[in-house]
Amino acid sequence: MLGLTIKQVSLALREGRISATELCRRCLNRIKKTQHLNAYITVTEELALKQAQEAETRLLQGAPKGPLDGIPFAVKDNFCTENIRTTCASRMLRDYSPPYNATVVQKLIDQGAVLVGKTNLDEFAMGSGSTDGAWGPVRNPWSYAAPYREQTGASPDSDWVITGGSSGGSAAAVASLSSYLALGSDTGGSTRNPGALCGLVALKPTYGLLSRHGLIPLVNSMDAPGILTRSVSDAAVVLGILQGLDIRDSTTIPPPSSLAELPEDFDVKNICVGIPKEYHAPGLSEETLAQWSRVADMFERAGAKVEQVSLPHTQYSIVCYHVLCHAEVASNMARFDGLEYGHRSEVNSSTEAMYASTRHEGFNDVVRGQDSFWELLPASTELPALLSQGPETRYSDFMQEDNRTRSTQEDVFTQPANMAGLPAVSLPTALSRRGLPIGLQLIGPAVQDMKLLSVAQWIEQRVGFPSISDHGDSRKSSIDTRSCPPYHPHSIPSTCPALSRACHLIPKDVL
Repeated sequence: MLGLTIKQVSLALREGRISATELCRRCLNRIKKTQHLNAYITVTEELALKQAQEAETRLLQGAPKGPLDGIPFAVKDNFCTENIRTTCASRMLRDYSPPYNATVVQKLIDQGAVLVGKTNLDEFAMGSGSTDGAWGPVRNPWSYAAPYREQTGASPDSDWVITGGSSGGSAAAVASLSSYLALGSDTGGSTRNPGALCGLVALKPTYGLLSRHGLIPLVNSMDAPGILTRSVSDAAVVLGILQGLDIRDSTTIPPPSSLAELPEDFDVKNICVGIPKEYHAPGLSEETLAQWSRVADMFERAGAKVEQVSLPHTQYSIVCYHVLCHAEVASNMARFDGLEYGHRSEVNSSTEAMYASTRHEGFNDVVRGQDSFWELLPASTELPALLSQGPETRYSDFMQEDNRTRSTQEDVFTQPANMAGLPAVSLPTALSRRGLPIGLQLIGPAVQDMKLLSVAQWIEQRVGFPSISDHGDSRKSSIDTRSCPPYHPHSIPSTCPALSRACHLIPKDVL
């Protein structure tokens, strides 16, 4: 039951094959069995069971609120939740309980969804690995799955891989089957990055389509609530519920459509797929390039127009992103001064001393570094080599780089969508030779989120990505790989003219 899609489990609830309370208990038990993943900061067991009981009553009366009634969900711990601790994974807010719900959280609750917990993250969402929060790093559930352990001989306790960040706790929660959906935040890729590394569908909607009210801000001009699910259709259902105007957020826009159902027979003949030559960068793994080519070839065979395109400002985008990030982060972090809410130092020799001590005690080195805007600006305007951590990033390897370098490497291909306010989605396409997910990102036109998801679902239906299927202890979990297409590192199709024209950018041993 825990491995079903939202649509499937919603039908099971309505037909009485499982009760909302029993479903909630199963998810809560799953959270307990996967504590080693460190996906959750706060588990809202009492509230969840209360909400589940209310949903069960409605379902028995044949009056569900909607497709999410009785469905367990999780929320990244930088979204405000009424009377529930909201920490941003920081000592600064370790005891802070907001008096209201974020709009997107309230919309889910209004639909009868059941909140099972608040998920772990990089402190104040500053990071790309979910390794720098005050509650410790998040572990990728695929580290404990049979393919990775069998292919690498890895020890789960020492060779586990990261989830990506900063929404790694939300990704781990959905991938480990303890919730059916989770909210993340996406400022430069913080939903899509962990979605790709954890084998999930991760959507960053068009800027303004989802309200930011109650999302503790990092970079207001680029922050967007993100959606993490195990299928594209699930992401569409959640998007349909969350989108729309909010009087509490002046940047919100009206949705172009209220439809949340994706067409099952979407015709790709009428679309044009652009493949940016700038994204064929040194450092991309052979397996990633092979999957990129495989999907491009699928489009061509189906009649879609596939072209190489140029995004010449890519190299400048990361520079602009860092300038804006440091400026807005410095502004947003100024509110944490020890006076209104959050941690307050006991140092009281002067107001200035209290300010300084509070921020030193409450923030980690990463946040303090980002806050030092003018100090970091000269260094941040240098563009590093375009690198990708790939799906093989072990925690021990990841931590050898400083946070700023790691984040820049991961953000290069994801933050342009935030800079432009465009919708972007990552979805899994295959397992690597090491048994870890490989994700593909699609970027679409503004406000065409449902069309973007329709294309993503078209891919999903054809790539046959496997899923973690065992519902027991994840240290013994297995993966059903019967539908997983084999990986052939030397099988890049030669029929794709877009990729053929970019061959000089692909390592020769891949062709």
